[in-house]
Amino acid sequence: MTTPLLPDAAAPPHGAPSDTAVFERHESDVRLYSRKFPVVFTHGHGSWLVSEDGRRYLDFFCGASALNYGHNPPEAKERLIEYLSRDGLVHGLDMYTAAKRAFLARFHEVIAAPHGLPHKVQFCGPTGTDAVEAALKLARKATGRRTVVAFTGAFHGMSRGSLSVTGSRRARAAGGVDLQDVLFVPYEDGPAGAFDSVDYLERLLADPAGGVDPPAAVIVEPVQVDGGVYPASARWLRRLRAFTERWGALLIADDIQAGCGRSGDFFSFTHAGVTPDLITLSKSISGYGLPLSLLLIAPGLDVWQPGEHTGTFRGNQLAFVSATATLELWTRPEFTARVAENQRVLQEEARRLAAGRPGVTVRGRGMLAGLDVGDPGRAERVQGECFRRGLILELCGRNDRVVKLMPALNIGEEDLRTGIDVLRSALEATA
Repeated sequence: MTTPLLPDAAAPPHGAPSDTAVFERHESDVRLYSRKFPVVFTHGHGSWLVSEDGRRYLDFFCGASALNYGHNPPEAKERLIEYLSRDGLVHGLDMYTAAKRAFLARFHEVIAAPHGLPHKVQFCGPTGTDAVEAALKLARKATGRRTVVAFTGAFHGMSRGSLSVTGSRRARAAGGVDLQDVLFVPYEDGPAGAFDSVDYLERLLADPAGGVDPPAAVIVEPVQVDGGVYPASARWLRRLRAFTERWGALLIADDIQAGCGRSGDFFSFTHAGVTPDLITLSKSISGYGLPLSLLLIAPGLDVWQPGEHTGTFRGNQLAFVSATATLELWTRPEFTARVAENQRVLQEEARRLAAGRPGVTVRGRGMLAGLDVGDPGRAERVQGECFRRGLILELCGRNDRVVKLMPALNIGEEDLRTGIDVLRSALEATA
């Protein structure tokens, strides 16, 4: 059954005020998304969210890519219910558990081995920034060096170490983080245009008076998402890999937002044929929106001593259960065919949305597209108009001028095209 997105005459419009007084009274002013989508949500299924007044919203936000398989995917939900019904262990620190063993075995079989990754798995804590912190610490410990190269436009998390390699001055200022031991260089592409950052790094390090020591690591998002949806080219990633090998530095691939199938393959660097030394995963690795983050460590680099990097919630047993269940999807031809067709439709339709609209450009890969409308004010109006019509999507990029399309990987084609039609109407309404 298709539910119309535009409200009928008898119903309140999407985005009508809900009873939010308790949040306004008791919750910190740091909240963000509730200000953009000011309704009270109660449940969700697949690509749809439902508010407490019974309104349905099509979700092109997917929990900032934490819900790549949609809300409450049945494969994972059934497994979780069964696990809880028999009092399955919920908290386990880093002890041996049956749930973790099942996940490790299935992850190796379905993901790591087919991608030629002999990496070990470190469970770091509940969220992506924990994996980045672990990667930075391990890179410095393994190499004995301190400097880390990061890129303009990068976003790696909100804790102190990950903030130090995040490009946003606003985000770093909130954490009181300086630039010590971090060298920022331009990403391959950005608002100012293309830049040969690999050649620039080579010049700095080849010059004995270049002022830069050989780095411990280079940390890169193969697709910069928060930076404005800038996919790195395969050639640039290969050159960056060659640079790190030449200078004895580690390559850290942050695949937290663009990984788990979001950018085409399971990993966003696969198209380049490179093998990073360290890979961070979080968000959709649990498959159900449950907190889980991993650091994949190449052979020879697991130099941790027992207990050197810990965390109370690094053993989320429920996340292991749901992750194992959703990994099964990648073995099903009907699922991978659905994802491939959705990618084709999304990229084609995104290009059509930009065509003939002055000042609007499109970038993307896989199930990720960004419409750069050039003006933060217009982007905000587009987002608001979409929400009023029942479509939830996010903004990104410098000053939030990019409208980000991030539907569920396995969204039905009818829902995918419906959401795109709503966005088209919003673009016309704000032209």
